[in-house]
Amino acid sequence: MIHQPRSTVLPLTSVPMTGFKSFLNAPVQTDLASLQADVAVLGIPYAIPYEMGQSRSASAPAYIREKSSRLARAMIPHVGFDRAKAPGDLSQIRIVDCGDVPFDPLDIRGGVNRATDAVKAILNRGAVPVVFGGDDAVPIPVVRAYEDHGPLVVIQIDEHLDWMTDRNGVTEGYSSPMRRISEMPWVKQTIQIGLHAFGAADQFKDALTAGNILITEQEVHLKGVPAILDMIPAGENYFITIDMDGFETTFMPAVSHPEPGGLTFRESVDLLCGLAARGHIVGMDWVEFVPDHDLNGLGGHSVGRLIANLLQSMVDAGRLRKR
Repeated sequence: MIHQPRSTVLPLTSVPMTGFKSFLNAPVQTDLASLQADVAVLGIPYAIPYEMGQSRSASAPAYIREKSSRLARAMIPHVGFDRAKAPGDLSQIRIVDCGDVPFDPLDIRGGVNRATDAVKAILNRGAVPVVFGGDDAVPIPVVRAYEDHGPLVVIQIDEHLDWMTDRNGVTEGYSSPMRRISEMPWVKQTIQIGLHAFGAADQFKDALTAGNILITEQEVHLKGVPAILDMIPAGENYFITIDMDGFETTFMPAVSHPEPGGLTFRESVDLLCGLAARGHIVGMDWVEFVPDHDLNGLGGHSVGRLIANLLQSMVDAGRLRKR
């Protein structure tokens, strides 16, 4: 049951009084009205669950931040070999951590609306949002914030279609984000990459009928990343949404239901960095990370590596410039 909004007024973002570690040790700023940043990190612990207490990803924003601190120490002044000896530091841009969107469990819809408002505030200040979820319902309120910042091509990395109409009357749960996103008028194209395992036949048909581009994991392996990039419209505004189970569990074990298959780390780096060179990445979210399933911090460190490579590629492509 989703409760009706209460009169409690919560800020758009906040951080714990103690123990907070920012992503890549970036400065913290929760006053979004005066935000000065090229990249703004934002945590959204969950969106609309099918039942309370269900999401195992609520602690993911804090966990990913904590694991990134080792990467921050290693990046400067070292060379980043993930990207063919490209520089590893991000000193050319200003990254700011905006904390997390606070949620009241008795007002889930209010929290979701607050998440959209927080992303809107970041966009209005000219920064690129980097959002940590939270379950795979989080992309819905995030992409909703781009109403005045489209048109968008939304590119998802995921094992599943996420094209369910509803589950028990819940239309914005974690099984429905790509259907809901495809319905937004400012989204001109949706592209899903890394599909594997099994999916519902009716959702598959609906996704194709809607004009969605579906690219399986097998296609990526057989054709190679350059051929996959050629299937994506060039020069567009890209929003990237990543469900961690689209990656191979050898480097991303921290997912809800680990299964064989997924994009390799090498394919993931090449795909994300290739997108940075091909078009304008205007935002991203990283969802469905389950800290309790991680192994020796491998998944948390891998997320940091992928984001660092992607941001540096955006700098190299001239998409991000320090203020």
